Amino acid sequence: MLHVLDHPLAAHVITHLRDKTTKPATFRTLCYQISLLLAVEATRTLATEPKAIETPLEPMTGRVLAHEPLVVVPILRAGLGMVQPFLDIFPDVSVGYIGLERDHQTAIARSYYCKLPVVTNRRVVLVDPMLATGGSAVKAIDVVRDAGGADITLVSIVSSPEGVAEVQSHYPKLPIFTAALDRGLNAKKYIMPGLGDFGDRLYGT
Repeated sequence: MLHVLDHPLAAHVITHLRDKTTKPATFRTLCYQISLLLAVEATRTLATEPKAIETPLEPMTGRVLAHEPLVVVPILRAGLGMVQPFLDIFPDVSVGYIGLERDHQTAIARSYYCKLPVVTNRRVVLVDPMLATGGSAVKAIDVVRDAGGADITLVSIVSSPEGVAEVQSHYPKLPIFTAALDRGLNAKKYIMPGLGDFGDRLYGT
């Protein structure tokens, strides 16, 4: 299930992320902003429960988040830039890490690190800014499922049709949230028009 973020602010932020003249400090701010929008959209179905409170004027019953612990798992290293909005807006969040590195010759992802909290019976949000070939995403989903995770959502900033198709071929019902669905991959498996290497631009490397 693919969900493409449709919001004027998202379009504004994505345009500036794509701009090659955007400096790393500004790029990081923009990454936070678009990740915040995606975090809100990707958690739209979180359960709530009633809570009786008193306003300054009268008692009322509002709604609060039900006790449904959220696990955010960035795919290192670029995914780290998407974690902070989840920590800022949700009261109960654990963070795991999956290290996957893409070979620039073969475009195949290699695992080099994995550290997960308990994921069984928890909502797990995998974050990776670029969904290119889909290989890294599928490997990360496999890792979370092997650890007991079943309720998994994938969140990316820019996606290719090929990457979306690859994930859907393995996990057809898994929700994918993205801010932009681009034209496709070039011969080197980079998303076009894309925005370059997200990690390099995020950290100025």
